[in-house]
Amino acid sequence: MPDPINLNRFRKQKARAEKEAQAAENRVRFGRTKAEKEAEAEEAARKARLLDGHRRDGDEPDRS
Repeated sequence: MPDPINLNRFRKQKARAEKEAQAAENRVRFGRTKAEKEAEAEEAARKARLLDGHRRDGDEPDRS
């Protein structure tokens, strides 16, 4: 006769596995490394400086 199965333990183990699978999917979908985030921030700052450098005297940025 096989050993009895603890259904509570089986249910919790299944839920943990599903959560881990979802977390792995989210890491792939949304995760970025620190270097990628910093590179993107530097690129945005560079673009902002370039745009400000081309601004004519007396032009105010659109504040709407």
